[in-house]
Amino acid sequence: MACSSCATKDGQPKGCKNNGTCGTDGCNKLTVFDWLSNMSLPNGAKPFDFVEVRFKNGRKIYFQNPDNLTLSIGDVVATQANSGHDVGMVSLAGELVRVQMKRKKIPTAGDDILKIYRKATQKDIDVWQGARDREERMKVRAREIAIQLELKMKISDIEFQGDASKATFYYTAEERVDFRQLIKDFAKEFSIRIEMRQIGFRQEAARLGGIGSCGRELCCSTWLTDFRSVNTSAARYQQLSLNPQKLAGQCGKLKCCLNYELDGYLEALNSFPKTDIKIKTEKGTAVCQKIDIFKGYLWYAYEGEWMNWFTIKAEDANEMIKMNLKSEAVEALEDYAIDDKKESSFDFENVVGQDSLTRFDQPKRTGGRRKNNRRKSQSLEKNLKKNQKEVDNKGGSFQKKEDAEGTRRPSKRRKPSGRTNKPNNRVNKPDQKTSTKTGDVKNKTTPNKVKGETQKGNNQTGQKAKRRPKQQANQKSRVKRKPNTNQKPNSDSKNA
Repeated sequence: MACSSCATKDGQPKGCKNNGTCGTDGCNKLTVFDWLSNMSLPNGAKPFDFVEVRFKNGRKIYFQNPDNLTLSIGDVVATQANSGHDVGMVSLAGELVRVQMKRKKIPTAGDDILKIYRKATQKDIDVWQGARDREERMKVRAREIAIQLELKMKISDIEFQGDASKATFYYTAEERVDFRQLIKDFAKEFSIRIEMRQIGFRQEAARLGGIGSCGRELCCSTWLTDFRSVNTSAARYQQLSLNPQKLAGQCGKLKCCLNYELDGYLEALNSFPKTDIKIKTEKGTAVCQKIDIFKGYLWYAYEGEWMNWFTIKAEDANEMIKMNLKSEAVEALEDYAIDDKKESSFDFENVVGQDSLTRFDQPKRTGGRRKNNRRKSQSLEKNLKKNQKEVDNKGGSFQKKEDAEGTRRPSKRRKPSGRTNKPNNRVNKPDQKTSTKTGDVKNKTTPNKVKGETQKGNNQTGQKAKRRPKQQANQKSRVKRKPNTNQKPNSDSKNA
């Protein structure tokens, strides 16, 4: 829409500084490139005396230049109007205007031809700019008045004449609207001559502009000038789903781009047989289920076996239909079917790691788990310290092992072979193990004792060693005996 030299900085044009009125006219909508501008006319030929002038929102009218003013693209001129004068911008001049008028079948002679008065003066431009500034406020107020009168219409745009003597209101409506009272209210509110002009929904979209579903500017507001009718058959030929939400454009009508590739699809469909023709075979009658225009395939299925589809080329299908017309027998579809294997598709590999769908999601919070793990480790350490203190107080040994993770845990003690259900046997086990050891262990722990005292200690250890096998024998005999319910469970342990 804008040329590269008209970039703005701080609201001011940086390039040609013409605010869209440059010589190339590249900043305007529906521009035309004059490819004949550099060609000189033959000797004795007069330049074409018509000029194309553009007004607001791409409205173009051809005017005659009777005074042979030197006009170029981008000049602001004052032109003839029904009452007063209008101000516009020259969008095309020279021999290319003759080609455009001939294509649009506009006569070059007659009483209805409008003329160019002069190049616009500064006063004309100031009045024109002042009128353009009032359009937006008037549009808002005009819509409020139309809503108060409960009229089923939409005022889409307002265009002032160059001398600010008349305003044209463009509106869209699905039904006929009686706007006689509306015009009176407008004339009273704005103190100006009013003209109401109804336009279609496509023309409204072209005047307002916008962005289509393809991500580009609307075709009707940039380059499309003629609006061809679009039917739903265009979507059927292109194998599109008849979804009105997807097929409709900004204007609410079918998209104009449905007609762009329609001719190519119609040409490709000429090589395909009609889908309503059935193929008769010895195995049964086959019906067309689906076609693929790009690959040139058709899918047929036998009547009654609708789940089994056979992929057949368009040439083979035409051959079978010709055989049916000649009343020749077609054995089966399997003879013409092909294996439509899907090609191996390469998945997209995300090398950089910036295209994952969850890259903006917040990571899961694991603080609670870490706290719980810390608490568990602290509690384990406390328990280990307590157990170690208890064993030290009792005079026993406490072995420690290192796991693969580096944490120390108490080693498991061996279970006695003749274990009973009596709880007091567990208390005596560490003393028994320590007592079975040689008497030198206690002698080493008490080096300052007298020899007599050590002998007494040895005698005591010897007595304990003699009493131990009796206790084990009693335990084994108790396991074999039947439990006595009358006996108390802790009586033997106390005697021991």
